[in-house]
Amino acid sequence: MIAILLTAASAKAQTSYPMLMSLKPVAAQIGATTEHELESRYSMFGAYDVLVTGEGVTGTIATPMELDKDGKEPSLTKIKLSFTVTADAQPGVRDFRIVGPTGASTLGQLVVTPDPVVIEQAKNDTPDLAQAIELPATVCGVIEKGEDVDYYRFAVAEPTTLNFHCLGMRLEDRIHDLQQHVDPILTVKNAATGSTVAAADNTYAADPFLSHEFAPGEYLLEVRDVRYAGNRYWTYAIEISSRPFVSHVHPFGITKGATMELETVAAPAAGLVSFTASMDEPAGVHEVRLPMGDGVTNPVPVVVSELPVVVEAARDNGTPETAQEVTFPTGISGRIESSADIDCFAFEAKKGDRISLEVVARRHWSGLDSIVRILNSDGKPLTENDDLRLWGKRTYQDSMIENWTVPADGRYIVELRDVHLRGGDEFVYYLKLQPAEPYFELSLDSDKTWLTPGTSAVIFARAVHKNGFAGEIQLHIDGLPEGVTASCGRILAGKGNDGCIILTAAEDAEMTASNIRVRGTAEHKVDDETTLALETVAQPMQETYMPGGGRNHWPVEMHTVAIGKPADVLDVTLSTEEVTLKPGESTTIDVEITRAEGFDKNVTLDMLFQHLSSKYAITLPEGVTIDSKNSKTLLTAKESKGSITLTAAANAPAADRQQCCVMANVSINFVMKATYSSPPLFVTVQEK
Repeated sequence: MIAILLTAASAKAQTSYPMLMSLKPVAAQIGATTEHELESRYSMFGAYDVLVTGEGVTGTIATPMELDKDGKEPSLTKIKLSFTVTADAQPGVRDFRIVGPTGASTLGQLVVTPDPVVIEQAKNDTPDLAQAIELPATVCGVIEKGEDVDYYRFAVAEPTTLNFHCLGMRLEDRIHDLQQHVDPILTVKNAATGSTVAAADNTYAADPFLSHEFAPGEYLLEVRDVRYAGNRYWTYAIEISSRPFVSHVHPFGITKGATMELETVAAPAAGLVSFTASMDEPAGVHEVRLPMGDGVTNPVPVVVSELPVVVEAARDNGTPETAQEVTFPTGISGRIESSADIDCFAFEAKKGDRISLEVVARRHWSGLDSIVRILNSDGKPLTENDDLRLWGKRTYQDSMIENWTVPADGRYIVELRDVHLRGGDEFVYYLKLQPAEPYFELSLDSDKTWLTPGTSAVIFARAVHKNGFAGEIQLHIDGLPEGVTASCGRILAGKGNDGCIILTAAEDAEMTASNIRVRGTAEHKVDDETTLALETVAQPMQETYMPGGGRNHWPVEMHTVAIGKPADVLDVTLSTEEVTLKPGESTTIDVEITRAEGFDKNVTLDMLFQHLSSKYAITLPEGVTIDSKNSKTLLTAKESKGSITLTAAANAPAADRQQCCVMANVSINFVMKATYSSPPLFVTVQEK
């Protein structure tokens, strides 16, 4: 979980890990080493490492970490980073974070681009002050205040189609506390007359994409927020070039090992390209660069499928009667070609079969907002779904029907359309139609864990059981930094239980960090002779501070465990590490914290990870609750001793040594808290 520290020089009040707010410029060119300014909330003093997702990009801290003239640590909310991008690095957006004595920061984002990076000048807010740029280029700027408008001047020597791909809003999803996001609009004007030549607003959510065939002449690119709002953290990168920009391909899904001719949805039109899906690639969506002309395209999403893929036929399949016949199980690559288009696919199934289907489209910027139904042979609807939910936390505009039971032998139809009856070239989809297999989703409540020498920290994991699996899940962790050990708990069978992994740093552990992977394993008994081994890799989630004080999550690629320096709370000790309860019985655990010298802020004890009325982690066994009236959980000022009383309900089911912990929480803001953990606490509930 999140943990905050104070160094010895500043131990009188809690401080936060750095919350990264902006990177300027937000793009780095392939094959170059460039310097960038990173701004955060809370100090980055002592930062020593930069972690970047993917291959081919490395970062270093370029700002010297020196004490001020009085020998104190300065509050560094702006530092310089240096990024080096190799010549073979994949273009696109990378997550990065810094690591220092206060653990791992929140995530920032870096745009990796093949073109020279042009940085916005100080004054370019009127047409006559427009900044001259040469194309191709990736223009990086900031819509820094209300009514800010940025102008760039460029020349076209001969008739050319130019593409303008803006990344703005999409760079802000992971910013922890940014209550309003940028909504950019691009307008190209004739430099001589000021008349509008082309404009684009929302293409990729709020980010615009503009493609236009230009006659020779001089032009102005105008960049602003559509509401004329502004914020110094609203950075943008606009990739401008005459290369074809491919947004989608059709077919969208390809069987492993197969070679297919893909129709590119591109500006300008780019025709067909041949692509082979490697047998070595794991199944799922991959960002691939397709061969085109003398080079390759921008990264394009392609589904690599373990199922045999059927491509939608070039004929009418809009009714149950004209449905395209497919063999179950299968993957289907299709497209909603035009407004009011409906696609139907027919398959045979047996009574009692359990079927799952999933649409992969909008999550990867397809224009399709799908709704899917299963019909019987007479066209009668049997079940449907509009939006799906993953990890129990996030809703997507793709569709999913899980574990549907076939009522009788016969012919069934999958019917798919856009919920708004729209369509077009970009409305591609991949539809998985397969037997419903038992499995579980697994997510982590955080994407960073902070430790200090000799202390413990907790990682919470939550599971969603699927398709008949309801069993126990054992947690595992890989890739821990040197000096850190783990006690891996489990998620009990049944509903409403979470699990945790408790990490402990050695007394002599040095400052270091590494990205870890959490897995869950389980067994599912199919019958007396068959048992399935299940395994899932957990999805890390970065928490975000929502408008109004809500707490939300965003899925990210890395969870970082970091060892820092001693902090506000130096230890959390318990009167016992084993609690055994009979149904209807209560017991009290005495808790003592060791405060850092000078730290006198309130500390709250808890065994549930919660905010307002929402509980994000409940590791206590089913039927075991905290008796708040008989617990002392608020430690004010210099108090260091408290207690938690646990009560087992009269009907509490038996549980054997479920791993839990006691947390000491220090508020950072209305949503965020610094969480320090006790060593493992094992709770047992005896049989009635």
